[in-house]
Amino acid sequence: MKGTGNGLVHVVRGVFAEGGMLGFYNGMSAAVLRQMTYSMARFATYEELKKRMSREDGSLPFYRMAAAGIVAGAVGGICGTPADIVLVRLQNDGSLPLAQRRNYKHAIDGLVQITRSEGPRGLFKGAVPNVSRAMLMTGAQLCSYDAFKDLLLSTPYFTNGLALHFSASLLSGFVATTITSPFDVVKTRVMNAGPTSPYRSLLQAMVLIVREEGVRALYKGWTPSFVRMAPQTVLTFIFLEQFRGLYWNSYARHNCVKFE
Repeated sequence: MKGTGNGLVHVVRGVFAEGGMLGFYNGMSAAVLRQMTYSMARFATYEELKKRMSREDGSLPFYRMAAAGIVAGAVGGICGTPADIVLVRLQNDGSLPLAQRRNYKHAIDGLVQITRSEGPRGLFKGAVPNVSRAMLMTGAQLCSYDAFKDLLLSTPYFTNGLALHFSASLLSGFVATTITSPFDVVKTRVMNAGPTSPYRSLLQAMVLIVREEGVRALYKGWTPSFVRMAPQTVLTFIFLEQFRGLYWNSYARHNCVKFE
C-alpha cells in the first residue's frame, strides 16, 4: 500500500508526525469509558436474552439469537453514545486547525464541556446512526461468533478450547467489520460535525455521501477498521470464554450456583 492519499500508511505517518507514539492513543480514556458502558450493557443484555429466548431443550434458533443480538446492541448503543462522541472528537482533534480544536483533557472533561456548550442533548448527537451501528455490530459479532463456534465444532478439526475461540472470533470480526463499515462512516461524520451539520438523518447522510462520493465512500477505512476490530474481537471473546470458565469452575460449582 502506498503512503499517498488517505490510505492507511499515509494516515499512520500523519498521526506519528503529529503526536509521536502517544498520538496513536488519543482518546484512550474515552475508549475505556465507551467499553465500560457500551460493551458491558450489550454483553449483559445479550446473555440474559439468550437464556430467556432459548427453547426448553436449551437450543436457540439463529433467528432468536439474531434478535437477541439486535436488541442488546440497541441497549449498548444508547448507553455508549456519550462516550462515543467524546472518543470521535478526541481522535479527530489533531486534524483540526488550532482555532477549531476542542481540547478535551479526558473523557469526563469532554462530557462536561459538551453538556455545557450543547446541552444534555449534545451527549446523544448521532445517537440514531450510533445505535443502528451498534445493533448491526452486536447482531453480527455475537451471533456470528456463536454460529461459527457451532459450525467449527461440527467439524473433526476443533474441540472446545483456545483454537476454537480464536478462529470463531477472527471470522466474527471480519463479518462485523464488513457489515458495520457504512454505519461507522456515517456515525463518525455526524458526531464530528458542527452545529451547521449537513446531515439530518441516517438515511439522508448515507444518500448524500453516496451521491457526492460514490458507494465506495461507505467503506472508506475498512482496512484500519478490521485491523482494530479483529484483535479486539479475538481478545474480547477469548477473555470472555476464560472468565466464563473461571467463574463456573472456581466459583459457581463450589457455591451451588445454578448454571444457565
